[in-house]
Amino acid sequence: MEMFITIMTLFVIGSLIGWVIEVLFRRFFSAHKWINPGFMVGPYIPLYGFGVVILYLLSNIDFSIIGLDNSSPWTIILKIIFIAVCLVLIEFIAGLIFIKGLKIKLWDYSNQKFNIMGIICPLFSFIWLVISCIYYFFINPYLVKLISYLANDPTHFYYFFIGIVIGMMIVDFAYSMHMATKIRKAASDLKIVINLDKFKEYVKTKTHDLYFKDKNVKYHKPFFFPFKYSHLSMYEKVKKYKEDFEAKHNLNNKNK
Repeated sequence: MEMFITIMTLFVIGSLIGWVIEVLFRRFFSAHKWINPGFMVGPYIPLYGFGVVILYLLSNIDFSIIGLDNSSPWTIILKIIFIAVCLVLIEFIAGLIFIKGLKIKLWDYSNQKFNIMGIICPLFSFIWLVISCIYYFFINPYLVKLISYLANDPTHFYYFFIGIVIGMMIVDFAYSMHMATKIRKAASDLKIVINLDKFKEYVKTKTHDLYFKDKNVKYHKPFFFPFKYSHLSMYEKVKKYKEDFEAKHNLNNKNK
């Protein structure tokens, strides 16, 4: 039970913190807008949850079973590199699953040098290596103590709290997968891959332009439910997104 609670706690912490990081990154460094990242509705990104679980497990693995000294600098360097490689693999596998399986691109490194399918690139792989170092030296020792304390809560109140959060995430995942399946069907029929961030912003903007611009209705672009006000089917949304994207692309090519 203790190990199960530990894994669930790490997963929740990683998912929540990862969501905050992505929101801030998009606002101040990439899109320069407040965008709800990821494919889920709520404030969590499961990919980061899995990443934190991997960070925790690999940081605390006992390398003495293969004859290495855990306190040796070379063992520590090897462990950090191994952790970074695992994180990059998780990123690549997750990105590949969404692109090939759901026709959705959750992030895009296509503009980065030496990228692979726009899913991974040297720059962000190096960032994962830096994150691995920071986690191993500055976060893991304190996180181990915190998780141990929470997992051994004699009142079991914490178990109830984690159960509620996981339950909310499961419901959100089911809803989000339903939406993703609809997007996948439309994208497959139209033979495109959807950049999810751009698609969500497109739908919210077009909804405003079509239904609220000339009406006395105060419209706030929904942060968590981008498809909230649009009455169009998902196929129609994706089709219009493709048509407008191609028209803009053709116009840009003419102006060059």
